Amino acid sequence: MTPLARARAAGDCATGGSRAFTMYEEYYGFVEKPFSLTPDPKFLYRSETHANAFDLLQYAIRRREGFVVVTGDIGTGKTTLCRAILDELDRRTFTALVLNPFLSEEDLLKRMLQDFGVISRDEVRRGRLASVSKQDLIDILNEFLISLLPLGASALVVVDEAQNLPLQVLEQIRILSNLETDKEKLLQIVLVGQLNLHTLLRAPEMRQLDQRISIRYELKPLTRRETAAYIEHRLAVAGGAGAVCFTPRALDLVHRYSGGTPRLINLLCDRALLGGYAGRSSRIDPDLITRAAESLDLHVPHQGWLSRLRRRAAMLTAGAVGSALLMAGAAGLTGPGGMRAWSPVQGTESATMTAGASPESNTQEAARRPGYTILVGSYPDSTAAETARLALKQIGHRAWCVDVDCGSDGRWQQVFVGRYVDKDEAERDAARLRQTAGFETARIVGVQP
Repeated sequence: MTPLARARAAGDCATGGSRAFTMYEEYYGFVEKPFSLTPDPKFLYRSETHANAFDLLQYAIRRREGFVVVTGDIGTGKTTLCRAILDELDRRTFTALVLNPFLSEEDLLKRMLQDFGVISRDEVRRGRLASVSKQDLIDILNEFLISLLPLGASALVVVDEAQNLPLQVLEQIRILSNLETDKEKLLQIVLVGQLNLHTLLRAPEMRQLDQRISIRYELKPLTRRETAAYIEHRLAVAGGAGAVCFTPRALDLVHRYSGGTPRLINLLCDRALLGGYAGRSSRIDPDLITRAAESLDLHVPHQGWLSRLRRRAAMLTAGAVGSALLMAGAAGLTGPGGMRAWSPVQGTESATMTAGASPESNTQEAARRPGYTILVGSYPDSTAAETARLALKQIGHRAWCVDVDCGSDGRWQQVFVGRYVDKDEAERDAARLRQTAGFETARIVGVQP
């Protein structure tokens, strides 16, 4: 009998089928199930894509942006990310989390008011608000939002699975975004959904809503390295990282079968741990991963000759770019004004830009030409600067950070956008940036040849 078969037999003999899972947790010393499918925020692993999304959402909430859209394929951790963001907010931010998108306009408003604490669940359950009109509910919501202003508080609503929202409910959400003062939005709205949410928002009838979205971000699957770190992270959070080991080859297979999708990683690893427990093994090897994948009917995606050719071309390109950057570093290239560039972890783009030329003009001849760039802002720490850079990237700009020594004020980071030969073009972009919340001080500066 195979390890998985023995595990199933153990589960069949247990009351309610739960004993096998409990025993594998006890066997490995876990305080809880490490690969549960529930969106527990403490298990959030901040891969590059998840960390960027987390920082952007925090930035948008601090800046009180109106609309933010986060998308990702099925199982990429969108709901977990949302719950982690909500856990980080202070008490001055009132939140509503809408998990069921199949609501009427009135039910959506009631759900928001219930989460904000304006109405009680008992009132909704007993039908006491059945005769209240939609306009009355909007008026109640508006009064609540206005009452937050003297307190310096704000309100945020997060709608999960937003791709399933009926068009009339999406239109109602757009109307709610009109609740504002002369200076700021009263309600921040984050729409979270699968990739087809983009298609929904691009529909002609959704044009008014689509134009109001200030930040968009798409979550990507994990890389092979991130998959290994993700597994180690979840084992550590569950309290039993030292009792079980996934071999390097097993980790390779997990990534290949899952494609880097966190939900599939969880399914595979949970099933492999069950097989490891049945075989009394603390070493999760390729055989256990393969058998787990078979039991879940998972298959390694077929990679045709065209995909292999593209991958080979990408590797050659990456190698050439890496060599160029190493040569640039050896030559001591600096950012605008002779200041050495600060390169964040995500800084492949930043490193390229700090060489003094955009990708379209990245030659020695172009680098010698005089031009202009836009100073977007100065920040006292690298986190704030990187958050601003990511926000600029999301609205279509190529931005980079420069480390500046300000003497007694310490080191600051300045954020720049673009390299322009045409001053008028630079002025137009700077003017558009000044109309964007958080970038009101954007101005052009000259770059010496």
